[in-house]
This record gives sequence, structure tokens and C-alpha cells, in this order.
Amino acid sequence: MLAEVVRSGFVESRHRGSLVVLAADGSVELALGDVTTPVFPRSSNKPMQAAGVLRAGLDLTGERLAIAAASHSGELFHRDLVRRLLSEHGLDAGQLQCPPDLPLDPVEQETYLASGAVRDRIAMNCSGKHTAMLAASALRGWPLESYLDPEHPLQKLIHRVVEEVSGERVAAVGTDGCGAPLLAITLTGLARSFRFFVLAAPGSAERRVADAMRAHPEYVAGTRRPDTWLMRAVPGVLSKMGAEAVQAVALPDGRALAFKVEDGAGRALGPVLGRALALMGVSTEGLGRAAVLGGGREVGEIRAVF
Repeated sequence: MLAEVVRSGFVESRHRGSLVVLAADGSVELALGDVTTPVFPRSSNKPMQAAGVLRAGLDLTGERLAIAAASHSGELFHRDLVRRLLSEHGLDAGQLQCPPDLPLDPVEQETYLASGAVRDRIAMNCSGKHTAMLAASALRGWPLESYLDPEHPLQKLIHRVVEEVSGERVAAVGTDGCGAPLLAITLTGLARSFRFFVLAAPGSAERRVADAMRAHPEYVAGTRRPDTWLMRAVPGVLSKMGAEAVQAVALPDGRALAFKVEDGAGRALGPVLGRALALMGVSTEGLGRAAVLGGGREVGEIRAVF
């Protein structure tokens, strides 16, 4: 059991899951649940995908590299940067194969709809990643229309990156919500991957991705997102959430964690992450706080129970 929902003093719901914490030397320090069965990390795999486009030869830096590893909120500055990236590489939005969507951030979504805008591929949270994949493929002369095919040269390169940094073979290949190949590894392998990124040699593809994400966290997530808050609050932390309640984090000393809430409930992410980081001695004031509302006022909380 990782978390429970308490309403008016009564435990209303419970969230089970699995969590692993690695020590600085890479050994398993804490394992709750099953951390050796493969899972789909969803967007927690994005740093590996971004490293793949760098290894393919695409030269991205700063916020451009950060948004290549992003599940961005669809805020105006995200959409503007994706448009600039497309233009800089001679591409257009019609070549993106991520589905049209609304901004991920609820506040931004209201503003977006009020302006009369409709679902759009650039507003989709994975548009930065897809733009980088297209740009890398164009640079190498690889087919653009099939850039999401698991047998495409870029996707095969990303597959190799995932296996290298996780230290294990990809157990299954699926299709992510954005249409990109989705590679299954264990939670232990996911934590090892993030550890690999923060400890990689300066100038390597993996270190460049980690440094860009940490320097520009608002492009990785958004102004109202926990990944942004955490990377701003704790120097050197690398953090990336994924759909279906997956989270991976690495500290600059090589300690790392990864977890998945079994039922995919994203509402449990903050409390579980806050508690796991507290066990690692990392202060994250307010990060794990998740209120339960009744009639518009706070009547309980979602809390970690490990």
C-alpha cells in the first residue's frame, strides 16, 4: 500500500503500487512491492528518447533540448518554442504524428478554449519530443512519414539507449498515448536509467539531456507542475513523471527512485513522491500535500502510508 485517501477522517480509497530507491552506489536500498517486473514507464522514458535524438546527431541545447524531453503543459511559451523548432528544421506541424490535443494544464486549457482555439498537435504535451524526432530523422535522411515505426532507424537507436542506460533488455514494445514506441523496463531499471543520466560524463548525450532538463524545468513540465517545482527547489535533481502514475527521480549524488501506482491514479503521485524523497533525506515542503475537498473546502487528504 503506497497511499490512502482520507475524507472527513474516514479512509475512502487506497492506492497500491511498487517503489524502489537506489543508494548512491546503485544498490537497492528500499524496495516496496514488485520492482523487478517490467512496466511501461510512459513519459518517464522521455530523457532516453531525447538522448537518442542527440546520438543521432541532432544538436539541441538549452530549452530546445528540455522540450524534447518534455510532457509540457501546452502553455503559450511551450507552443511558441515548438513552432520555432519546426521552422528552424524546415518542418511544419502537419508532419507531426502526435494526436491533436488540448493543453495538459487545466488553467492553460481554459484560457486556450476561451480564445477559440481547438485541439492541435502543437498543443499536445509530446509535441516537443515529436519535433525532435522528426528533426533528427530529417538530418540523417531517414524517412519522415514512418518516424514512429519501431523498426525506424531512430526508434531502434532509442531502443538501444534504453537498454544501455537501464542495464536490462526491453521486455515489451507497445504504443504510447502520443503514438511513439513505448519500451517496457522494470522500475529498478528505470531508476538506474535516471542515475545513469545524472552521473554521465559532461558532454555525453545523457548528461546534456539531464543538464538541459535541470536548467529549464519549466520547459520539461510547466509553471504549475511538480516536476518543475522539484527541479527548481532541489539543486541537481532530475525528475520526470509519466502517465498511469509513474515517476522517476535522480539526485546528483547518484541516488535514485522510481515508482508506479498500480491503478494509474495520478492523484497519489505527489504524496508518494514527497514521502519517498523524505526517506532519502530530501526536504520537499508542500510537494506531497494533496487535499481532499468537499463543498469547495478541505475535508481530508491523500497521504502516503509507507
